[in-house]
Amino acid sequence: MDNKSRSVISNLIWRFMERCGSQVISFVVSVVLARLLAPELYGSIALVTVITSILQVFVDSGMANALIQKKDTDDLDYSSVFYFNLVFCLILYLGLFVAAPFIARGYEDASLTPVIRVLGLTLVMSGVKNVQQAYVSKTMQFRRFFFATLGGTLFSAVVGISMAYLGYGIWALVMQQLLNAAVNTAILWLTVGWKPRLAFSFARLAGLISYGWKLLASALLDTVYNKLYQLVVGIVYSSADLAYYNKADQLPVLVVENINSSIDSVLLPVLSAEQDKRLVVREMTRRAIKMSTYVMMPMMAGLAACAEPLVRLLLTEKWLPCVPYMQIFCICYAFYPLHTANLNAIKAMGRSDMFLYLELIKKAIGILALVITMRIGVFYMALSRIFTGILSQLINAFPNKKLLDYPYLEQLKDMAPAIVLSAVMGGAVYTLNFLGLNDFVTLAVQLTGGVAVYVALSLLFRIDSFSYILSVIKNILHRRGAEKE
Repeated sequence: MDNKSRSVISNLIWRFMERCGSQVISFVVSVVLARLLAPELYGSIALVTVITSILQVFVDSGMANALIQKKDTDDLDYSSVFYFNLVFCLILYLGLFVAAPFIARGYEDASLTPVIRVLGLTLVMSGVKNVQQAYVSKTMQFRRFFFATLGGTLFSAVVGISMAYLGYGIWALVMQQLLNAAVNTAILWLTVGWKPRLAFSFARLAGLISYGWKLLASALLDTVYNKLYQLVVGIVYSSADLAYYNKADQLPVLVVENINSSIDSVLLPVLSAEQDKRLVVREMTRRAIKMSTYVMMPMMAGLAACAEPLVRLLLTEKWLPCVPYMQIFCICYAFYPLHTANLNAIKAMGRSDMFLYLELIKKAIGILALVITMRIGVFYMALSRIFTGILSQLINAFPNKKLLDYPYLEQLKDMAPAIVLSAVMGGAVYTLNFLGLNDFVTLAVQLTGGVAVYVALSLLFRIDSFSYILSVIKNILHRRGAEKE
């Protein structure tokens, strides 16, 4: 294994550890808070985060990706984007502060005004740390994310749970999110070597904007579209329905973000560095699809199969209505690595215009599906996401038939072993629900049985991705052993 491969794998491991650690802690905290707080409070905070998440896109997308994609980025680029982001975030927050009473009135809950204003401060913090994050990604120093994210997650977890026990209600959720962002930002500024210089270039900024605005528009479309589902559930139905819908999404996202975001953040800078070598980008994209689906598919299949005992054990009976939604979301998220790999390849090749066109097509289809199902029921709204997800696979893969000579049918062929093995394993795990055991024992048997079945099938059919993972582990262990000697 050459130095470049080692660097990629090392950074992927750091990113995975960061995402896994923070998401596991956040999930444990959410379980504790779900037991302490009523579902309606989660619904109320979800309504607020619909607004802040959409505004957050203006900070987190576009310019950061432009810095990563540009091959010869220097201090002047970073500093120009930093000052632009900071001013822009202050303007966004001021607008949100003024609009907060009107937003709360729209939700028919005046008590949300201070909540919106306090949570909106996360926008300003993002403006401060956004370029730092881009610098870490560009220079492949992902261990910095590990310490910053875990520091913020742990500190905010302690504060959030303490406030919930003391009866602060919705403010426990607010302060958990706010302090997480604040501590994360502070640690990045203390540990990352880059700091802004007193320099600014409109010409450099314009060049970055010409690439980044298309990605910003794409991310904005994606976020508005995803939050639109939540917004419709909260307005057309009830806060409780929204709470079940969001809580069902939380556990699959825990798994997805650990793997998918790790691959996503490492893959873009790696592919961007090789953007002039079409064959290299193709093989990297192919390996990313094969490896990530091999890992993601069984996790989603297993989670869907054991959703009911898991929800009952962790969240209690009051959260059982979220089980059908969770199973649907698991099917949707199982194919996310395919989307991620294809879209990163398109971005790395400098085709942000094509990226935007794809988003426009996908979101038009998704909104049509939402309009058709929104009056039928929340379950059918969730179910429509499977249909739109399948179409999105085809749409995202289509450009790479020409860009990389890697068409969708070939991608599907690469994913087929993971799909078949995961379906067999998921079916076997689901049957264990009928043994009549208590929830804890059922989950223990399902977990061990599922892993055993998947590994056994991988060995039996000599799955390439399984062999590759073993070789990577052996190389890492061998290197560690050599270093100790």
